[in-house]
Amino acid sequence: MTKTSKIYIAGHRGLVGSAIAKNLTCKSYTNLVVRTHSELDLTDQRAVAAFFEAEKPEYVFLAAAKVGGIVANNTYRADFIYENLAIQNNVIHQSYLHGVTKLMFLGSTCIYPKNCPQPMKEEYLLTSELEYTNEPYAIAKIAGIKMCESYNLQYGTNFISVMPTNLYGPEDNFDLQNSHVLPALLRKMHEAKERGDQSVEIWGSGAPMREFLYSEDMADACVFLMENRNFKDTFSTTKEIRNTHINIGTGEDISIKALAELIQRLVGFEGALVFNTDKPDGTMKKLTDVSKLHGLGWKHKMELEEGISRVYDWYKEQLQ
Repeated sequence: MTKTSKIYIAGHRGLVGSAIAKNLTCKSYTNLVVRTHSELDLTDQRAVAAFFEAEKPEYVFLAAAKVGGIVANNTYRADFIYENLAIQNNVIHQSYLHGVTKLMFLGSTCIYPKNCPQPMKEEYLLTSELEYTNEPYAIAKIAGIKMCESYNLQYGTNFISVMPTNLYGPEDNFDLQNSHVLPALLRKMHEAKERGDQSVEIWGSGAPMREFLYSEDMADACVFLMENRNFKDTFSTTKEIRNTHINIGTGEDISIKALAELIQRLVGFEGALVFNTDKPDGTMKKLTDVSKLHGLGWKHKMELEEGISRVYDWYKEQLQ
């Protein structure tokens, strides 16, 4: 990419998309193209085709998606599979039709089997059944990976798929019904502190292990790969090309209990943490193997405690 390349960021208001836009701007990229959902519905095939015909972007970051936590994924199963498949199909296909130089498709490590060996290597994809609560979303993201691979192999496109671990950062979703665990815990602790509550309820046993990556680190990894790596760099065999996606994470994890205690300390909530074991835990351990990412030349910089402190400062600013 050159500093004047026309770069379309799909989902620029989301956690990942906003971080990618910020990273590109800081690196002096001057020709960014964005559209809000009200300006362009990415599930609308004709609208997406018209957008690509009018704008003709050279590079595409496909960060737009319908996302949520355990409750949202399990409740809105049809919405999650339909909307994500529609977004992917439209953007990837139009990128091919309009000769996009390079596209990056962003997924999630929930694509891996429920009982996946740990840490999760890219080669473990599709080796056994998925976690039930997020199966529709995971299948959509797996389809996106395979779509990118298939277009590359059939049409010679240069589409890269990256699978980030659990992300957190500025512009995160703090809605208690639909957010992920880290922002939900942060908000619950903050509000409990403000009210003077004696305790905070946390779903599950606290035993599951989770990996967290700061969104600005994720954005830096994405831009690095778009600037320096191509589809041909993501595999080592030409016999059966598969599992070309790249895990993006830290390779380090923490229990939900330890995470809650860390957030409790950073927020300054002095009440008790009550773990409701009647609520689901989800997958017990999800840790990415990031050796492929490291081999391609990128490693995370932000450690968890500093990252949460920054997010908490950002969250408090939004309340003012």
